[in-house]
Parts: sequence; C-alpha cells; structure tokens
Amino acid sequence: MDAKDKISYVLKEIPPQVKLVAVSKTRPDSEILKFYNAGHKIFGENKVQEITSKYISLPKDIEWHFIGHLQRNKVKLIVPFVHLIHGVDSFRLLKEINNQAKKIDRIINCLLQFHIATEESKFGLDMEEARIMIESDEFKSLNHIRIKGVMGMATFTQEERIIREEFKNLKSILNELKKSCINLDDDFREISMGMSADYKIAIEEGSTIVRIGSAIFGARLVY
Repeated sequence: MDAKDKISYVLKEIPPQVKLVAVSKTRPDSEILKFYNAGHKIFGENKVQEITSKYISLPKDIEWHFIGHLQRNKVKLIVPFVHLIHGVDSFRLLKEINNQAKKIDRIINCLLQFHIATEESKFGLDMEEARIMIESDEFKSLNHIRIKGVMGMATFTQEERIIREEFKNLKSILNELKKSCINLDDDFREISMGMSADYKIAIEEGSTIVRIGSAIFGARLVY
C-alpha cells in the first residue's frame, strides 16, 4: 500500500470534521514527503530538535503540530512556525509561549493538556488549577496565545471501558470550562484525543483532532 492509499484508508474512517495529524516522529524527510506529495500536509512531532530540523528542510506549507512535552527553554525554537501546541500543561509554559510569540508578533494556537489517564507518568493539568489559571487577570493579559481547546492521552490499556471513560471525561472538561470560564471565547472547541490504537473510540466520544502515527507509517522507528 503506497502513501496515498494509506492516508485514504485512514481518512475513510475519520469524519470530515475531524482533523488528522500524521505523527511523523522518527520518520525521515523522504518518507514524510511521500505523504505530502500524496496530498496530506498536517504532521505532528514530539521533539523540538526534530520538528525544527524538519521545518527547515521540508515544504513551508506543512502545518506542524507539536504534540510532546514542551520545555520552557525550547519554546523560542518552535514559535516562529508551529501551527498548534497540543501539550500546554502549566501556566508557566503558557506564559513563556506568550512571551516568545510577542517578540515576533505571532499568536500561537494552544491546547490545554489534562491528566485524564491513570498513569502517573503522563503530564497534564487538573480541573481546579485550569479554572484558577483561566480566571486570573494574568491570563487575560496574554495577547499572543489563543486557547483552542483541550488535549489528553488515555491510559495504555486494552480495556475499552477505561479508555472510553477517560475520553468522556476530557470532553466534559471542555464543556464545563466553556460554560463556566468567561475568559474563553468561541475558539475554545477543539478536543485532541485518540491515537493509532484508540482513535475510533476517541471519535465516538467527540474528538476533533486525532494524532495517528503507526496506523499510517507502520511500526515506530527506534531512535
């Protein structure tokens, strides 16, 4: 199956209103170009050095999503070109994104990452700290970020019941914040959840962005 067939196969299972981010981490430029030439231009990376290198060498109309844990000291490297930062997991990180974006007069789209899984290793906000952050005067002063919605990663498990409940929880978080926080506008509607193993469940539970790697590219390459 060539690149065009692989993308078409996955897209047939995704409603048109759901955005497909092809997770290209560890993949060489030549492989990404096959999917780009097949018509797909939305890719996700989880390491700053890798996404920066690929941005430099690949076509400039690619829509790059940063989907990994982002360190504050590396924010300045991606703000010139990133389309959406999925994993904003602290107020300190959000403020740094705003500071770096202000320097180059850009507005950076961001998602708030919530800890919805049972695994302690995963990053993310909880509901109370998110609410306090959003309702603060300091949050209102951040003019170079746009909060587009929420992001979360489900527990790594074969139990569909657990995965589905965690995705339901993320959707309820978005709905509750949208209803109760006056500092969020109509742009706050995206739900980034679902990867290769669970994206069908995520879509059923309201995902608007799915992050799919191995189902498109095959098994992950080892660094």
